[in-house]
Formats: sequence, structure tokens, C-alpha cells
Amino acid sequence: MEQKLAILIDANSLIHRCFHALPPFTGPGGVPTGALYGVSNILLKVLREQKPDYIAAFFDRPEPTLRKELFDDYKIHRPKAPDELISQLIEAHNLFAAFGVKTYEAPGYEADDLIGVGAKQLKLIDGMKVKILTSDSDILQVVEGQKIVVETPQKGISEMKIYGSEEVKEKYEGLNPNQIPDYKGLVGDASDNIPGVQGIGPKTAMPLIQKYGTLENFLEKGVGEKVYQKIYEQKDQAILSKSLATINYEAPLEIENIEEIKFGNLPKESVLAYFEKFGFKSLIKRISENGSLGF
Repeated sequence: MEQKLAILIDANSLIHRCFHALPPFTGPGGVPTGALYGVSNILLKVLREQKPDYIAAFFDRPEPTLRKELFDDYKIHRPKAPDELISQLIEAHNLFAAFGVKTYEAPGYEADDLIGVGAKQLKLIDGMKVKILTSDSDILQVVEGQKIVVETPQKGISEMKIYGSEEVKEKYEGLNPNQIPDYKGLVGDASDNIPGVQGIGPKTAMPLIQKYGTLENFLEKGVGEKVYQKIYEQKDQAILSKSLATINYEAPLEIENIEEIKFGNLPKESVLAYFEKFGFKSLIKRISENGSLGF
């Protein structure tokens, strides 16, 4: 059976990554374009080298999320995004449209939630491999063998690393991808201000989740462990932390038909017009002159 490839892009995380990894370029009229240039660069490379059959991009929304309603301090310590970044997050919708990539978002949910739902739906199609393009490690919990993998930029945006189940196990010392939320229930996640259990670090948490499988199973059966009392006293915070770290598979992803996200060829005219508008001369040159790009 011929294998097909679907690529799901966490737009917000890639734009953030490019914004911080690249110099603050500006286009005509002084508008900030560094992140848009970086995402364009990644998209050209991915489309040329991987030739996906299906592709979609997913955005966070500005409204408070369900996680914020659950825990008011969720992500509270993150500094407000600078205006130069916000303007590029908004403009990126037009960038994906120029590339012929459909975008999705839903108030109250994060891009990760929509990607998780999409990945689980797409993997059910015979012969489909799903690749998630992101710089956010939260989504690693969705990985399944080589059927659903995560590709993430390294060294700025110049190299990529792919995580299948084995690579996730290596990163989390033997834990399966779907156990990451249980682990974060104990240790928390400073980047999202998820509290976890005070006084429990990775060296204590890893063996407990390896042994008991889930946080709930530990709370039920782990009474003989010497840290049991400490964790049990903070069990509500641990369960809340796990919930905050878990992809919400109830997110309302509206892909009515897979044909919505089918990708044929790069729409050169609209991409070139977009690059002209923002003065991406080196990218225009790449598309116009290099016939080996496969576009």
C-alpha cells in the first residue's frame, strides 16, 4: 500500500521560534518580517523535501483557554508578546493562505489540542503517516510509533529532529509518550507554570510512573512508597497538573473532509506575490531560479 503523509503545523510555536532565532528583519514600510521569513523558509524546505499529500496549520486564539479557567495561573509568568511578534502572528494567516495551506483555530483551545484531535483522526486512514511540525515539546504525548511523529527545529531553525516513540522514550528515560502528562502531574512544567507536586523532581517521578503506569494508579496502589504521603497530600494539585498537561481530545476540529487539506503543488504565483510584498528576495530567487526544488 502506498504511504501517504499528512503534516500538521503548530503555527504559533514555529512563529515564536523563528521570531527569537532570527534577526529582526523588516520589510517595505518598516513592518517586522523576521518570523514570517523564517516560517516561509521552513515551509519551502518541508514542502520540497517531504512532498506531503495533506497539510494544515493550527493557531492558538487570543481568548482565555479552558486551561486558564481551570487554573488561573496557567502560563501567567509568560511576558506579554511584543507588538512585533503579535503583528506577525496575525499576518501569518495570510502567509499560509498564500502557500495554499488551510488554517484552523478554536476559541478556548490551544493549537496542540486541535493537532492532537487531527492526528488521531488521520492516523485511522490506511497508509497514512502523520508528522507534527512544532517547536513545542508538549505535543510529544501524541506520538505513536512511527505512525504519528513530531518534527522539531534544532539550532535555531537550521536542523530538524524527528521524535517517534523510541526517541520520546530516550528523552523521558523509558516513559511512553502517553505517560508524559502523568510525569508532568508530579514534576510540573515551568514553561507553562504547571505546579506539579512540591519537592518531587524527575529522579523521583520517573521510576514511579514507570512502575505504576499512571498517576491515578500510583495514588491507588503506591501507599508503600516513601514519597507516597508527600504526593498524596498534594494529590489535587497533581491531578490538576496532569489535566493541564494533557491534550484535550474533545477540541472541536472542523475538518469536514480530508480533501480540505489536500496539497498538490506549490501555488507559485501567490507565493511569489507574497514574497514580493514583504521583500523576501532570497526566497524569490530560490523559487524562480532553482528548477531542482521540485516545485
